[in-house]
Amino acid sequence: MNKKSKILNGNALYTLIAIAIGFLVGAILLLAIGNNPAVAYQKLFEGVFSKPKFITYSIVYASPLILTGLSVAFSFRTGVFNIGAEGQFVVGSLAACMVGIFVKAPTPIHILLSILAATAAGVIWGGIVGVLKIKRGINEVLSYIMFNWIAFYLSNYVVNLDGIRRTEGGEATRDIAATAHISAPKWIIEATRCADVNWGILLAIGAAILVWFIMEKTTLGFQLRAVGYSKTAAEYAGISSNRIFMTSMMISGALAGLGGAVQTLGMGERISQFAAQEQYGFQGITVALIGASNPIGCIFAGLFYGAMKYGGNKLTIVNVPAEVISIIMGTIIVFIAISHVFKALFTRGKGGKN
Repeated sequence: MNKKSKILNGNALYTLIAIAIGFLVGAILLLAIGNNPAVAYQKLFEGVFSKPKFITYSIVYASPLILTGLSVAFSFRTGVFNIGAEGQFVVGSLAACMVGIFVKAPTPIHILLSILAATAAGVIWGGIVGVLKIKRGINEVLSYIMFNWIAFYLSNYVVNLDGIRRTEGGEATRDIAATAHISAPKWIIEATRCADVNWGILLAIGAAILVWFIMEKTTLGFQLRAVGYSKTAAEYAGISSNRIFMTSMMISGALAGLGGAVQTLGMGERISQFAAQEQYGFQGITVALIGASNPIGCIFAGLFYGAMKYGGNKLTIVNVPAEVISIIMGTIIVFIAISHVFKALFTRGKGGKN
């Protein structure tokens, strides 16, 4: 296969086309509501790249998105549609917060315990859905939706418990201990002028590399991909699809739970009562689709989404509604979903010649 064929048969080209169409649709919408697309996109670009502070905040926004994207991408590769990353993110965030508040330990140990608690909570949340599917035949998508809402109300309940709720007022927990923070050193904070800069991006990149290694270089990864390609064929080859399904659910849950830990230990430092779903898990679906369910692709997709989220907040300066970003991202996903149409159009001529 030559270089041109690799490009046409790969996913990167069609993802870039989808992104371009997304911005084109956004431009048409801006014109329709009386805004100048050039001015809006210039402000979006400046809101991400004009200052080190803005770049750093975009990365901070991206870190939990990369992890929820990895969670969804991992399950996609094994034939499972993980719509439950939102709930797993919430319980991971809650577990990390509880350990951060109540456990007393030196900084490295405290951070490690908080992260382990978050990943364990995600594993349990995903594992319960797996058990319901395997033992009772309950559709995992329905279970995921139910457990997203259970996590939502569980978090709101815990936030308002005596001893956990902050005494200064407000519907939020007490702050986690300073020893549980994953904040960057003071000199990095001063250099970037970003008070929320933390080590979450390194955890996200490390998790992506680990997931890539598992999927591509291990026997477990081969079995996971085999079940994803064809459950029947995998079982015929002696692979237990139920075991692989449970493994996928639990690893996906761990990744989303880790995303919750990064958000709480790195940026939030407490949990507030939710008025609505936080959306990190659902946005992880977008990241996974843009990244073509590739762990390394999820890093770049998460950075892109993080930049769009942070830069989009600056659009109000030029009287452009920030919701335009959601429309652009939604359009991108639609065209990624139908990327096979583009692939057929681009490869039809080549196929005819052969």
